[in-house]
Amino acid sequence: MRYHCLACDYDGTLALEGLVSANTVASLRRARASGRRLLLVTGRELEELGTIFPHLNEFDLVVAENGAVLYRPRDGRTRLLAGAPSPRFVEELRQRGVGPISVGHAIVATWQPHEQTVLEVIRDLGLELQVIFNKGAVMVLPASVNKATGLRAALLELGLSVHNVVGVGDAENDHAFLDCCECSVAVANAIPTLRQKVDLVTTTDHGEGVQELITRLLDDDLSDIDRVRERHCPGLGTADDGHPVRFDPYGDPLLILGPTGSGKSTWGMGLLGQLAIAGYQFLVIDTEGDYGPLQGVTRLGSLQQPPAIEDVARLLTDPLQNVVVNLARVPVHDRSRFFADLCPQLGNLRKQTGRPHWILLDEARQALAAENCGDSKILFQQSVLVSVAPEALPAEALTAASRAVAVGSAARNSLKEYCRRSRVSYPASADGDLVAGESFLYDVATAQLRRLREIPGGIDHGTATPQPQSEISPSFHP
Repeated sequence: MRYHCLACDYDGTLALEGLVSANTVASLRRARASGRRLLLVTGRELEELGTIFPHLNEFDLVVAENGAVLYRPRDGRTRLLAGAPSPRFVEELRQRGVGPISVGHAIVATWQPHEQTVLEVIRDLGLELQVIFNKGAVMVLPASVNKATGLRAALLELGLSVHNVVGVGDAENDHAFLDCCECSVAVANAIPTLRQKVDLVTTTDHGEGVQELITRLLDDDLSDIDRVRERHCPGLGTADDGHPVRFDPYGDPLLILGPTGSGKSTWGMGLLGQLAIAGYQFLVIDTEGDYGPLQGVTRLGSLQQPPAIEDVARLLTDPLQNVVVNLARVPVHDRSRFFADLCPQLGNLRKQTGRPHWILLDEARQALAAENCGDSKILFQQSVLVSVAPEALPAEALTAASRAVAVGSAARNSLKEYCRRSRVSYPASADGDLVAGESFLYDVATAQLRRLREIPGGIDHGTATPQPQSEISPSFHP
């Protein structure tokens, strides 16, 4: 499952004239029953929302006041993500004839056409505030607060990544939070600028549009939306025709083949750098310590100290952590058992959150020894398997892979052996020699061979760091 979370706006999206239909509530329950988490992301004040919508407990968390308040319906706890508005600011608005005015925990809201007066008061008092519009509503918040910051705080609380979220909205204040989501959706009644920007526009409006989205989500996990793939596919390099080659971040396993010293680790680190820049979480099982140059990661294990499985699982519960596990201190004959013991925890984490998004197994033959392979097959999806030779990998891994990269001076031999072991045709175009910096990329599904001129993205793999989702503490306070 790619989308583990559905984030919904309220007014104009779930609700029509402030009310949510019984059919829409039933659809939300269907989404929850599928194991997905639900977030409500709204500009409404929490107390007001509770009086008009009695089904807040259908949501795991509510982001209210346009990102300033986080509420957990399960136990009624509230966390403020912004400071209270200045009483002087509110009083000055009233003195200048602005009304009606609503004052929440952090938000100050009124209606058009008072926006110009609001801006003048902010300027005259020298305050660092922003004005956000929502179909006639004029909302004032601290400059760093919006639905996107609230969404990120909620996801961190749930241990989820923005890459596993589909969001749906309708208005100006939904731009920021939909930009964060892996898949962005607008209901049919959304403003034109939002409809033009998102990945998908529903054919129906308001709550019926959300029902339509949930049906598609449950049917095929929105797997047919091409714009999502276009926006989120990291690079594999540049082909000999000058065009970039990309790969689906939720795709089949990728093999990297080549003898010792051929550049497999360099290629793998380049790819990991691309994933880190895009914000996808990865885990590296490093058998030889070759992935030490990677920055922005947490390392477990060393030449002196073996890693602990419980530490790996604990770190990966944080969606902001990329982890490199060094098995150099683990005897070679015990490495497959280490990975086999780790697999159930990785499988459970992926089932619940979709993370880690990618797992790279260096010298994969050591982790996937036939006698201990077992349930590790469930982790072949979204994995990078690095190996000196195809014959060193289990047949299941070769069958699952849809692409193979062959590097180094023996790339042609590696590719030929891969084709023989996988029982796929050997491409005649592989008979030419590679030049320095090139590698072969063979797409099994299309039988297409390409020469890549550089490692993924041509970036310095030592400088890639993951993008933080939030600096807000995940702890709730009563």
